[in-house]
Amino acid sequence: METVYFKGAPCHTYGKVPAPGDTAPCFNLVSKDLADVTCRDFAGKRVVLNVFPSLDTPVCAMSVRRFNEMAAGLDDVAVVCVSMDLPFAMGRFCAAEGIDNVVAASAFRSPQFAHEYGLELVDGPIAGLLTRAVIILDTDRKVLYTDLVQEITHEPDYEAALEVLKA
Repeated sequence: METVYFKGAPCHTYGKVPAPGDTAPCFNLVSKDLADVTCRDFAGKRVVLNVFPSLDTPVCAMSVRRFNEMAAGLDDVAVVCVSMDLPFAMGRFCAAEGIDNVVAASAFRSPQFAHEYGLELVDGPIAGLLTRAVIILDTDRKVLYTDLVQEITHEPDYEAALEVLKA
């Protein structure tokens, strides 16, 4: 169990976020067109998992925009933006915002993702959604970096993530 905060109030997650050096579990998510999105889709690439509660919040939307900008300049890197939002909502958001350098993926029918990655909020006002985190995996799913954002209403450390990707 991890402790994070929503507007200063403590919230807890189901399980623990994989630590650097761990091999992350394979994931199975849903794309905005209802196709499966799995770890196998990114063979040979490093994967950035940008995880957040919902695109319907300004901070979450900003993180998708920022990672979309960052991804445009990175070779052999896939950025997967993950939330519990329905795929239809993700599709509308990406179309309206011109988001095309990241993969929008819903965990709405993948409770194992939330549990295996330790990201499901189990209490607090947004229980049932995912907490905010960035997890970077190498080509073999070894965890290179994690940023479990302590205050959910804050943005992740984009620069630290970018440094890992440029190393």
